[in-house]
Amino acid sequence: MIIPQLLIATAHPPAENASPIDSSGPDGRSARAAAPHDRDDAGDGSYPLLLFFLSSSTSFDLFTPTEEHGALREMLANFVKTKVDPQALEHDREEKFNVDLFRELGDLGLLGITAQEKYGGSEMDALAAVIAHEELSSSDPAFCLSFLAHSMLFVNNVARNASDEQCKKYLPGACSGEKICGMGMSEPSVGTDVLGMRTTAKKSDCGKYYILNGTKMWITNGAINDTELGDAFLIYARTGNSGKAKDDFSSFIVEKGYEGFSLGQRIKDKCGMRASNTAELVFENVKVPVENLVGREGGAVLCMMRNLEIERVTLAAMSLGIARRSLEVMSNYAKERVAFGSPLNNFGQIQKNIAESYAEYMAGRAYVYNTARQLKLDSVGNRVDTDGVKLYCGDMAKRIADRAIQTLGGYGYVGEYNVERLWRDSKLLEIGGGTNESHHKNMVRDLASRDKF
Repeated sequence: MIIPQLLIATAHPPAENASPIDSSGPDGRSARAAAPHDRDDAGDGSYPLLLFFLSSSTSFDLFTPTEEHGALREMLANFVKTKVDPQALEHDREEKFNVDLFRELGDLGLLGITAQEKYGGSEMDALAAVIAHEELSSSDPAFCLSFLAHSMLFVNNVARNASDEQCKKYLPGACSGEKICGMGMSEPSVGTDVLGMRTTAKKSDCGKYYILNGTKMWITNGAINDTELGDAFLIYARTGNSGKAKDDFSSFIVEKGYEGFSLGQRIKDKCGMRASNTAELVFENVKVPVENLVGREGGAVLCMMRNLEIERVTLAAMSLGIARRSLEVMSNYAKERVAFGSPLNNFGQIQKNIAESYAEYMAGRAYVYNTARQLKLDSVGNRVDTDGVKLYCGDMAKRIADRAIQTLGGYGYVGEYNVERLWRDSKLLEIGGGTNESHHKNMVRDLASRDKF
């Protein structure tokens, strides 16, 4: 498994087919044998097995269920402290993507965190991806956004939907960090409205190429710097006109260097996420080899839906990182700052800010991790909750960052204390990967089919 050395040294995954909860009792017998379910101690001859598990010394940690997950979190926390934190404010001010630090994520096995080992990935689960995004975003959400665009929107998408030949060609370089990649769906006049997509791909007369024309907008990792494109992109384009989304769109892997593929502009002066490069990509009669069609022609919507769930869960995890760091800054400041002869955390309004923020963060965290635990990377099936976690956590993160600024007063309004940057960064998480309004629509439509919750 290509994962960080720390994981290799400390990870001990559960035995095959083992329960995540230790099934042996305190005397070594099985839980069922040890449980006094046949005794009359309760008076009515019953003793719920659940009570035995609840009273057991063995506990299940929703946030770090295995030693492997724990080692991953520990490694990431150290990387964030020593490498990510020191550069975050500077790169935000300069609107500069830290390419060298990004490539270090490849050395750690993170850029292919969910990709199969045979293609250079670490082959971990959705929960591991959530851990990575929460930890990185707690320091530098913009850097984490570039990580998400590469590892989830390109690598995971290709790993789940592309052919073996395509995976062998594109994933090793992407997993190592040699190549920096992204995904292109949004257009200058099209965001959530996929049916309005104008970028087209038409098969050439010779049958060897698709001719790609159009423009993609707001593309994370679209540019490495002011003038240079990213290395490879998964691009969605219209290949049919039936009016049915499931038949009209296809996805293609498009490489830097293809004739007619150019950088329209690198987008600057963003509200937040300034250390993550955003770009406009232009396609003018670009010849894309037919071998670069991902899946079947007209089948891109299924590929998109498979990947949207992990995208939205990891975006929600980014919100968790922002919320946690904002809460930490707010609480620590309130302990140390004295006003009117007393620490700020002795005042009711400050207590309200901290207490409500903690409760909201923990509620969101439980929702995200429980959803990630159930997510299957190869299939679709949990749109309600993947929409739900992103909807709830995006609002929650911005709210907690706002409270942190208010608690710190003037200090919260400047970059040194981080929360103003986190507050600016948080706004994107109510827009990117699906607007809050689109989540409302999706969730209500899906919930209408249920009579009970």
